[in-house]
Amino acid sequence: MSKNNKRSDCPVSCSLDVWGDKWSLLIIRDLMNAKQCTYGDFLKSPEGIATNILASRLLALEENGVIEKLSHPDSKAKVLYKLTHKGIDLLPLLIEIGIWSEKYYDIDKGKKAEIKEVKKNKEEYIKAKIKELRS
Repeated sequence: MSKNNKRSDCPVSCSLDVWGDKWSLLIIRDLMNAKQCTYGDFLKSPEGIATNILASRLLALEENGVIEKLSHPDSKAKVLYKLTHKGIDLLPLLIEIGIWSEKYYDIDKGKKAEIKEVKKNKEEYIKAKIKELRS
């Protein structure tokens, strides 16, 4: 849904219209972890996104200013996707989703340990990660 086409004035509803589906959040997650990705990088994600869904979500996230396209330094046929400041500002949300998941689901021990580490000093982690993503 484009930024001018909202269902209601509810902040939760407006936000979900932009990033509220599984695939959009996973694309954002991948960009948080890798800083930039190609179309092919997203296709290698373990969740197995279909090409038509990926193309649709990338376009919607770009139209809503969450990601941007950059020229690929090694190939004119490829583009790089990167989070904008608006996209980077979703980091605290993704951290809270991870914390919630760690509390209620049996997740990978490595990820569980990582989340517990983040919880020890969440604010400092967020500041450092945002600085890294904006550099």
